[in-house]
Amino acid sequence: MHGYSGDKAKIVARLRRIEGQVRAIEQMVEDDKYCIDILTQISASSSALKSVALLLLDDHLGHCVRQASVEGGAVADEKLSEASTAIARLVKS
Repeated sequence: MHGYSGDKAKIVARLRRIEGQVRAIEQMVEDDKYCIDILTQISASSSALKSVALLLLDDHLGHCVRQASVEGGAVADEKLSEASTAIARLVKS
């Protein structure tokens, strides 16, 4: 079971809203809308994706990393490394 299982419905709902936002951005481009308005919507979509990423990261830390830390050893080291790498990717984006 993944750490996000308890939040799965919320995550899926957010991703569907983001999908709708992206489709709306595509329509704005097709309709030749003002570029600043399109950029504003892209920024909002990016922020929404980051919000989902942070929720997933929090669930990962609270479930997978916590469970691995109880096991200790190489399992804990691997999960901590994965979390650190994921955080680094989020910070770069």
